Amino acid sequence: QVQLVESGGGLVQAGGSLRLACAASGRTFSSYNMGWFRQAPGKEREFVAGSSRSDGTTYYADSVKGRFTISRDTAKNSVYLQMNSLKPEDTAVYYCAADSNRYYSLYYTREGRYDYWGQGTQVTVSS
Repeated sequence: QVQLVESGGGLVQAGGSLRLACAASGRTFSSYNMGWFRQAPGKEREFVAGSSRSDGTTYYADSVKGRFTISRDTAKNSVYLQMNSLKPEDTAVYYCAADSNRYYSLYYTREGRYDYWGQGTQVTVSS
């Protein structure tokens, strides 16, 4: 069992930055692939970024590539999402998720494979 708690959301102007954090408790953090997803009003939840447990490979949605960076700190049992050059279309509730399954490099965008989810944190980008 893993508990995930996100923090760091808020209101920011377009072009600004935010850093989201996700603190994990419970089973060994390093056992999980970690992902960030987001859900905007009226839209389905979508993959944003992921980090492989095996070799630290990171993955990004095309819409955030070059602007967002996922990182993890095993000592702190935490994963982060640094978001730069924010746009109004980045406005959403952001969720972190933990995945214990294999073949992460093939299926990291599929939210159904993630075992645990946080409660989400709101990010609002004003124009």
